[in-house]
Amino acid sequence: MAIPNYTYLKLKMPGLKGVITVGSSFEHTYECDIECVEHAEALAVEEALAADLQRMANEAMDSKQRHAGSFEAAEGAKDIPLNPNTPDGKALKISATLDSK
Repeated sequence: MAIPNYTYLKLKMPGLKGVITVGSSFEHTYECDIECVEHAEALAVEEALAADLQRMANEAMDSKQRHAGSFEAAEGAKDIPLNPNTPDGKALKISATLDSK
């Protein structure tokens, strides 16, 4: 139930013993205004950054789906079964030209 008056830089509200009036100076008002603008700019930058990050994450997910399964092994690669006792078809591709070290 507070009533601000921007012309006189006063804020009036009802109190237990009558009207409470809070005043300020033009300097303090200007400082508060600058602080509010800086805070709003920081929030806008954070929101823009969050939107950019979300867009990049979506693009990364789309590119993973487009390129899934398009891997082709280099020449000289051989298949090594993950579990020689279970022929489930799962294997690693390892270069046949690797150094013995």
